Amino acid sequence: MLEVRHLTKRYSGIPAVEDVSFSISPGEILGYLGPNGSGKSTTVKVLTGLIEPSAGEVWFRGQRIQPDSAAFRARLGYVPEEPHVYPHLSGREYLQLVGRLHGIARRELDCRIDSFLQSFDIWEARHDLLSSYSKGMRQKVLLSAALLHDPDLLILDEPFSGLDVTAALMFRHLLTELAREGKMIFYSSHVLEVVEKICARVVILHRGHVVAYESVERLRQLRSLPSLEAVFSELVMQEDVTQTAADIVRAMRTPAVMAC
Repeated sequence: MLEVRHLTKRYSGIPAVEDVSFSISPGEILGYLGPNGSGKSTTVKVLTGLIEPSAGEVWFRGQRIQPDSAAFRARLGYVPEEPHVYPHLSGREYLQLVGRLHGIARRELDCRIDSFLQSFDIWEARHDLLSSYSKGMRQKVLLSAALLHDPDLLILDEPFSGLDVTAALMFRHLLTELAREGKMIFYSSHVLEVVEKICARVVILHRGHVVAYESVERLRQLRSLPSLEAVFSELVMQEDVTQTAADIVRAMRTPAVMAC
């Protein structure tokens, strides 16, 4: 189990996240939601060891990830929101580099890489430089890299970014299958429709604080609302989005003589 206990991260004394707690059990996909600036990216950076928390603890399989964070990262697969890769490497070379860093034996690694490249439909481009890949293709490479070493925990930050409809549908089914295999999956996303379909529970952040932590079905029942989108809007939206949209359309049609 992954446990986040009272996580707080401050920048110049200002909290980006404050007193955030949640857990993920084997076989569970946890959705992590919030508007821009709510603290989602800060949480991801703490979980992946990119930054240290100001307070609170992260536990994995009954042990704190500090001070032995290297052992934790060895069981972690991470897909960042932006597909930053080494542009001078080919797709295959990049996966070979990642696999060797994880200590995977050469023959086993080559077999896994071939399978991923074919399954993600990037086999034909395996020797092309990553600088020539589309964003969606780079995202597939990062997904492959995150899964190469068969991790126990997956941390996914907007993993559908850049994927076409077919690839996104396949990936959705893949996450469900990985959960059946007992993986723990932390899924940070703005795509509420997908979160609603695949996540057992969700955490909703607003201004660095947890405003909801419950199953999607339970949230709908408690709020008497038909969808996760409706629940999310009620909890975190501070403005009438319908009125805002109407104001923007009206601004498009404002005569020049009336413009500010």
